[in-house]
Amino acid sequence: MILIDLKKHKKLLVVIAMVMTIGIVLNNTNWLLKILYPIHYEEIIDKYAIEYNLDPHLIAGIIRTESKFNEKARSSKDARGLMQIAPITGKWASEKLGMENYDEAILFTPDVNIKIGCWYLNKLKEEFGGDLQLMLAAYNGGSGNVNKWLQDTKYSEDGKTLTDIPFAETKAYVKKVIKSYKVYRIVYR
Repeated sequence: MILIDLKKHKKLLVVIAMVMTIGIVLNNTNWLLKILYPIHYEEIIDKYAIEYNLDPHLIAGIIRTESKFNEKARSSKDARGLMQIAPITGKWASEKLGMENYDEAILFTPDVNIKIGCWYLNKLKEEFGGDLQLMLAAYNGGSGNVNKWLQDTKYSEDGKTLTDIPFAETKAYVKKVIKSYKVYRIVYR
């Protein structure tokens, strides 16, 4: 039997342990990515993604970016819930959806919030011909602004796509959602 002097080989053992840990993590990146990119409310997301012809991975990416799956999230601009629905958007959507007795508090209810968010995203999908960048820019920065940018040659060369997004927050938002969307599509195939 070989006895190892632990004090002499402490650094070597630490390096071996680190290499083994890295190997385990690299072999199980899906596990790690599921921790970093969780999906909560999956049944509700699937239900309304199907109803409104949207990819559930996109909805998960939006929710992760908007609220990190915190149903009680409330922004400084008073957007509420998982998909950060503004009260005015919630009221408009609830009227269009035939929801009676609308109250802003229901925007914190996951089922209602995701339903309204998916309905609204589907409206943007129709308005912008399914162009993901335009849909997301409109979801965050408003469809009126996106339409203005499309008419401005500083931001659009063809009037159909954007070469730049002038709002820094919206530009960063679009990038974050698309990144999350791509990860969700890989991890939760």
